[in-house]
Amino acid sequence: MNNNKKILALKYRPQTFNDLIGQKVISETIINSIKNDKAPNAYLFTGIRGIGKTTTARIVAKALNCKKGIDNISDVDNCENCHCQEIANSNHIDILEMDAASKTGVDDVRDLIEFSRYGPTSAKYKIFIIDEVHMLSKQAFNALLKTLEEPPEYLKFIFATTEIKKIPITIVSRCQRFDLSRIKSSELFDFIKKIKDKENGKVSDEALKLIVKISEGSVRDALSLLDRGMLSTLGKVELDLINAQRIFGYFDKSQLIDLFEHILEGQEAKVLEVYRKIYDQGIEPKVFINDFLEILYYFKNIAYLTLEGTNFSLNDEDFLRIKNIADKIDKKTLILYWQFTIRTLDELNIVSNQNLSIEMFLMRLIYLSDLDNDKILSRIKKEKINFENSENENLKEKKDLENESKTVNQIKNVIQESELEPEKKKNLFERGKIINSLEELLKRCLSEKEMKLKYELENNVNLVNFENSRIEISFNDNLDKNFVKDLSSKLFEWTDKRWIITFSKKNGQVSIKEQEQNKKKEDLSQIENSKVFKDLKKKFPDIKLIDVKKNEEI
Repeated sequence: MNNNKKILALKYRPQTFNDLIGQKVISETIINSIKNDKAPNAYLFTGIRGIGKTTTARIVAKALNCKKGIDNISDVDNCENCHCQEIANSNHIDILEMDAASKTGVDDVRDLIEFSRYGPTSAKYKIFIIDEVHMLSKQAFNALLKTLEEPPEYLKFIFATTEIKKIPITIVSRCQRFDLSRIKSSELFDFIKKIKDKENGKVSDEALKLIVKISEGSVRDALSLLDRGMLSTLGKVELDLINAQRIFGYFDKSQLIDLFEHILEGQEAKVLEVYRKIYDQGIEPKVFINDFLEILYYFKNIAYLTLEGTNFSLNDEDFLRIKNIADKIDKKTLILYWQFTIRTLDELNIVSNQNLSIEMFLMRLIYLSDLDNDKILSRIKKEKINFENSENENLKEKKDLENESKTVNQIKNVIQESELEPEKKKNLFERGKIINSLEELLKRCLSEKEMKLKYELENNVNLVNFENSRIEISFNDNLDKNFVKDLSSKLFEWTDKRWIITFSKKNGQVSIKEQEQNKKKEDLSQIENSKVFKDLKKKFPDIKLIDVKKNEEI
């Protein structure tokens, strides 16, 4: 394939350690290990997408096999019979590249291990490069273990993954692990600017900074965006920041700063005007919220940042504007804004029209802009006191109407117990407000259709004591873990009293179910020993007594 027709990400793929950017320490470590003949059995490269994991794997394969030596690794164009060109093109007979995403099974790994029994054909080492290795199955990893720990001298493994946590620790411990870091913004900017110049592309520095911002430290993403940006103009005009924002779906962050200023000034109409302008540019509500959070972060921490440290998301003018505005804002207000914004992210998953939710969110911020935390807490406290006073007045009116001598403070939910008059006590008993025994409790469960609670009381509870709103029990291993909470809640609901439920080391009475079973055994035994049953047994030797029922049950 003609090199000029390749996409930039492939055309400018590093071919030697010197071409790699942002991974200097890792490169030096690998070079030193190979020079001192201490190359590990297996390499493991991990990191985000597009920072050079597979590329580094191929360079390592070259370094191990190049006939010219590691200091003279050839690039593709100058390679002559030293294995480098075949390795770069992924067609070397001794370098096997496997995508674990498509070959995840144990049979694939067994074939690979079987293939490893034979030495290299022309190169010094036979090398297996496995990309996205975390996608191998558990059985496939287990099949690799022995070979990975003690491979033949001519065999090397190189693994690459974006999900290191999904790889069994038994595999990781047998590899020499290298964590490839994100590429720094300044380094990535310089790199893509050089590529732009080589390609005679017309792209402004501000547009390049936006590409760096969007790529989030990924070289491949940055080159793909640069390719797309240059193709959009075809060299006719320069790709400036405004056109780049339109092409890549990003909007000018200065609009967010304008929006923030209008919020602080309480100008509702201007806030909605700016937001709707942003929305009309095709910005999704969730993207808007995340960008708004980023601006909040800058307002809160701008004093501790430098222009170079903002990952090119702000230009000089925006940086100075934020710095000037931030000096006039109470930091407590910014923290409050952050909390409201995070809550709105959750809200967006519920509402059907997310755009309306964003507009209401911005309106809420306007009405918070003149308050600090102390004022808000004061307002909440004041509203709480007014609420309690209002409720107390309602209770007072109710007491006067009913002419009761004692009242219940409903706000604090505290029950004031008093001696009940005999007639009132009788009424409470008739309404089921008094429960004096386990039998009465079981009847109440039945009448209220609380069958699960009734089942637990009958089958898994041994009563020790039952008196004066206090129940003492022992229990077996089958008791439901929520039994005490459920029973306490229902007793309070049914009797208007707080009950104390305690566990005892005493065995207590046998459970209701066991009592029924014991009674049934006694009845069966009594009938079996009766004259009537014995006479029947003589006439019908095969009969067997199964159950006994009273006349009223039949």
